[in-house]
Amino acid sequence: MSSSAIRTAQKQTLHDAFIDHAQVLSIALFFVVCCALFAAMSPYFLMPGNLLNLVRQLAPLLIVAVGMTFVITTGGIDLSVGSTAAMANAVVAIELQHGLPWPIAVLVVLVLGAVVGTVLGWFVAYQKIPSFIVTLAGLSILRGFALLLTQGYSIPIDEPGTGPFIFLGRGWIFGFPVPALFAVLIAVVGFIALTRMRYGRHVVAVGANTEAARRVGIPSLRIILSVFILSGLSAAFAGLLIAARLGSGSSNAAEGFELNVIAAVVLGGTSLMGGTGTILGTVLGALTIGVIGNGLILVHTSPFLVQIVTGAIILAAIWLNTRIFSRLAAGRRLRQ
Repeated sequence: MSSSAIRTAQKQTLHDAFIDHAQVLSIALFFVVCCALFAAMSPYFLMPGNLLNLVRQLAPLLIVAVGMTFVITTGGIDLSVGSTAAMANAVVAIELQHGLPWPIAVLVVLVLGAVVGTVLGWFVAYQKIPSFIVTLAGLSILRGFALLLTQGYSIPIDEPGTGPFIFLGRGWIFGFPVPALFAVLIAVVGFIALTRMRYGRHVVAVGANTEAARRVGIPSLRIILSVFILSGLSAAFAGLLIAARLGSGSSNAAEGFELNVIAAVVLGGTSLMGGTGTILGTVLGALTIGVIGNGLILVHTSPFLVQIVTGAIILAAIWLNTRIFSRLAAGRRLRQ
């Protein structure tokens, strides 16, 4: 092969690699632009205290977004994560208030999250009910349970022996917030599972074509069930961290949480149609949402406008991201 042919092949390989990672690269660029913009507008944005507080508050969102990435990659969606987090938040507060040792309380809540995910996943996988409908019902039911358990009141966590539990939400290790460390660890595990393990390949295959995956021996129904279990576990863990950080449990915790989680996943490049998922993109999407919210507050945007501006920016970013990706992918298919 001539040197010119080799150079052409190398350029084509680089071009194809760029197309394959176009959405992640575009959200990474958008994230950098947002950081630069807010850093120029506010001298407080890049201060270590602000950045550490940002990642600590963002940890529950990132943890649930990792679980949601697996769900959306299979072509499903989980609207119940906010309500699951609220119920976990309320249950752990009640358990600790009644003197249950905190490790047992944490274990009970995580099991509860797995049970919730199992029930919802069973309806989706084995009863063939669309995940949107199942989890929409779950959203209402679980939030109702949280309200019933708390009677609408905030339940303080101030019993003796709860210090280690509070440390999960407020503690620091080597100058880094503990919740953020949990988020990083879960993101790394999620990345390895989705990109390096057979389970991740099965998740992608089920999302791309469930019937074809079943015909080649992939247990499609069990895979769908498992991703909802992961989502329930991650939401319950997020609820625990929120309770530990705030020092109380409330039925109002994580209200509207599911919308930000889904936005982070889709903004990062995971396709709502299934078959494509990226944990790195999800991390960047979650960080972008956190930076936008934090930056708008620092530049003294009216609190009544923050949600409007945040939503508009996210919509514009996803729209541009999707258009770029679609055109590049279409061009590659035509060449092939």
